[in-house]
Amino acid sequence: MKKTLFIKNAAILTVTSLLLRFMGIVFKVWLSNTVGSEGIGLYQLVFSVYVLASTFAMSGISTAVTRLVAEEMAKDNTSCIVPILKKAVFFSLSVAFVSSGLLIFFSRIIAIRLLEDERAVFSLNILALTLPFLAISSCFRGYFIARRKVTPATSSQIFEQIIRIVTVVLLIRRFRSYSLSVICAAIFIGDTVAEAFCTLVMYLLYKKDRNKIVTEDVCQKDNGYGKKIVRIAFPITLGRYLNSALRTAENILVPKNLLKYDSTSNALSLFGMIKGMALPILFFPSTLLNALSTLLIPEMTEAMAKKRNLLVKLTVERIIKTTCVISLIFAAIFFVIGEKIGILIYNSKDVGFLLFALAPIVPLMYLDSVCDGILKGLDQQVFTFRTSVADSAIRIFLVVTVLPKYGMFGFIGIMYFSNMLTCFLNVGRLIYISGAKIEAIKNVIIPLSAAFMITSLLKFALSEFADLSGLVYIILFCGISLAAYGAFILTFKIISIDEIKSIVK
Repeated sequence: MKKTLFIKNAAILTVTSLLLRFMGIVFKVWLSNTVGSEGIGLYQLVFSVYVLASTFAMSGISTAVTRLVAEEMAKDNTSCIVPILKKAVFFSLSVAFVSSGLLIFFSRIIAIRLLEDERAVFSLNILALTLPFLAISSCFRGYFIARRKVTPATSSQIFEQIIRIVTVVLLIRRFRSYSLSVICAAIFIGDTVAEAFCTLVMYLLYKKDRNKIVTEDVCQKDNGYGKKIVRIAFPITLGRYLNSALRTAENILVPKNLLKYDSTSNALSLFGMIKGMALPILFFPSTLLNALSTLLIPEMTEAMAKKRNLLVKLTVERIIKTTCVISLIFAAIFFVIGEKIGILIYNSKDVGFLLFALAPIVPLMYLDSVCDGILKGLDQQVFTFRTSVADSAIRIFLVVTVLPKYGMFGFIGIMYFSNMLTCFLNVGRLIYISGAKIEAIKNVIIPLSAAFMITSLLKFALSEFADLSGLVYIILFCGISLAAYGAFILTFKIISIDEIKSIVK
């Protein structure tokens, strides 16, 4: 029953994430065509401040709720779930209101002195209204993940995305002739309205689900849930906050230092192409891996609580292997036809070049994301905090010293170094604490060689069909590449059918 539930949840989370990312990319394409790369750059600049403020609002509470609810359910203490949620919502809302007040009060200072763009003031004030809703919904998401019920969270996310897109499209059509400041604010109004509706939906779904599981027996004692929430959430929050603060500083510094390299370039447009266009496409295929990472947090917590160390070891080994094998084929696809994808989606050779240039670090990005989630499930949030802060501090130093000399190529080099550093640290830590063993030749070198051989040969074969449209070419290329690569992996038993089944178990 539990195995079937995990498969069902993984499938739902994967399909939903694919749908959301597809909707997001289509929306970004429409947005870039409507407001231009400069508008996307301004949006990403303001959004970096939003990420910093939302880190305060969420406060790592979602992970804390997931772990504590999972622990109590493993002990059949369902009556203690409500006190956990109440304390989590109280902590999260308290921080969210403080964050909102600070953002509103200092919005002009942030826009003028930090972002150096007065057009951001209106958007920052709108963003402040989003934070309380974001705080509450993050608690409910953590609850549903612990309950192994992803449908409420995913359905509300789909609903939220639809509301966001519809609201933004209507507002931009209404204010299209206005300044970029008003248009950018319209986008964030859509975010606020969507988050408010999402929070309401999740609350109603939570009440319905809670009535099914909470027994009549009242939780006899507090069990120190407040302290436990703080213990789990504080290092995660501190790590995310410092990381977000440093990343915000980095996002502010990147356009400035790109201008030092070439004063004639539109640095805000370049910044928008990297953060708002290229990276969402590169992360699009990682949907299944992110779903597994999210669902494994309560599973790892339960395995630790029951001292099932062998299960943790085997799961880590198989997840790392699966992540490596899956990510390598997508890295090869982006490397070989990245320029065609950029032209098809954004009609931009520059975005296509970025997809090609960043393709080799796709496996590092995917692996780092998955390992980070599993580490948090294994009570290693302090380590991930240190890693993320160190990485961000180094990135800022490199942005200031490297970008003025090497421009965009310098920024690509910084991304290579950063992803290599965090990936090796997180993977190394996960292997160390779990005792997992990874076969580099079987899990990395052979799949890597196969992925690039298949995609390179296919590109040569399809070059004979010059009359194919861009969309048909990319669909054929991706479909044939994935099928051939999958057949290779199964034929040579890089990953066997039995291993796939054991991952689920």
